[in-house]
Amino acid sequence: MYQDYFGFSEMPFHVTPNPRFLFLSPTHEEALQHLRYGIEDKKGFIVLTGEVGCGKTTLCRKLLEELEANEMCDTALLLNPRISETQLLKGIMKELGEESKARSKSDLLDKMNDVLLERIDQGREIVLIIDEAQNLSFEVMEMLRMLSNLETYDQKLLQIILMGQPELTLKLKEDRLRQLRQRVLVHYDLQPLKATEVHLYILHRLSLAGSNGQPQFTPLAVKKIAKGSLGIPRMINNLCDKALLASFIRNGTDVNWWDARKALKDINRLHK
Repeated sequence: MYQDYFGFSEMPFHVTPNPRFLFLSPTHEEALQHLRYGIEDKKGFIVLTGEVGCGKTTLCRKLLEELEANEMCDTALLLNPRISETQLLKGIMKELGEESKARSKSDLLDKMNDVLLERIDQGREIVLIIDEAQNLSFEVMEMLRMLSNLETYDQKLLQIILMGQPELTLKLKEDRLRQLRQRVLVHYDLQPLKATEVHLYILHRLSLAGSNGQPQFTPLAVKKIAKGSLGIPRMINNLCDKALLASFIRNGTDVNWWDARKALKDINRLHK
């Protein structure tokens, strides 16, 4: 509605995880470096945690873009963690473009081991990414541990990245998962944006959406959005989107404190 009014080439604050709009704050840059390090050094298990809306999925998309640009890297992305052990194995095989008629877990494991060994012999790397991993069952976690046992004399056959909410950290602390926890050599907790970074985040997204410097978010509006969002990018997007709409409705040329206040009240009303 306000896109043409403000002259944007696209909506600046959509909430879909578009890696082109990724704002590399210090914590996001550090998280991405941890993921790269874990893969390049073949650490086996890598864990990335963070609150809902902090940008984990966008980072995941960015990492996938980098990995898929490497012709010697194969990736498997699983977005539905509420699966059985057999579904996990079949899902990985499907993502790797492999078909298997095996039905039992042991046969699937044998087949996967053969596939991974063949690809490693060809000089390839294989990376598995599981989003929303806090929802994985104990049985599937144990299967992932077994997958991490697949290795040659000098490297793991599969690099496994678990991405999830803070509950994932709590789950990994459970005594029954201590064997898996000991295999996690890289763990990074993604933090919300600091108040001073929120303004840079807003400018970043406006610029990518084709803004020519207008509309400007006033300092008080930015302060209101930073406080109301708690520095969580998805909440910043929601507030900025509604604040821009409020400015458009009043035929404004900027986004002021009143627009941000109205946006926050609208969102709070929706979440009651």
